Amino acid sequence: MKRRSLLQGMALLPLLGSHAPLGLAAGATNAGVVPLNKPHSAWRELLEPDAYAVLFEEDTERPGSSPLNDEKRAGTYICAACYLPLFDSQHKYESGTGWPSFTQPIEGHTGFKRDFKLIFPRTEYHCARCGGHQGHLFDDGPAPRGERWCNNGLALRFIPQGDALPPLRS
Repeated sequence: MKRRSLLQGMALLPLLGSHAPLGLAAGATNAGVVPLNKPHSAWRELLEPDAYAVLFEEDTERPGSSPLNDEKRAGTYICAACYLPLFDSQHKYESGTGWPSFTQPIEGHTGFKRDFKLIFPRTEYHCARCGGHQGHLFDDGPAPRGERWCNNGLALRFIPQGDALPPLRS
């Protein structure tokens, strides 16, 4: 990170508060995804405590702790809360970070906001349907897009190719 970027990010802190609003990236569409208006208390009843903490309290799991790091089969990665498909396995790669990483999501299935928890600005992404925190988007991924979608394994479920995707939770 360049010193100038860090200083610019710090200068914006008082103006932005703790978070910018959740939204889609510039030029993105929501691909027909209808956001849910479900209280966090309802999600708490459906999820394990550690998954709830990642998805709705924006916690981060320990690096290297997710079995999805070693998942190599073809299939679809869905939001662990609402079951919206987020990533296709053909876009998963080994980033060496200790978290499942992807080169791109399913278009329109993620929303974004700026995150200043580590002082410098980062792009945090969420499920476009339930708002569940998934991870962060970085610009150090492989060609051709140069994107690394660094995801918490607890925020995902893997559905192998050939298995039916579960119905979306409402």
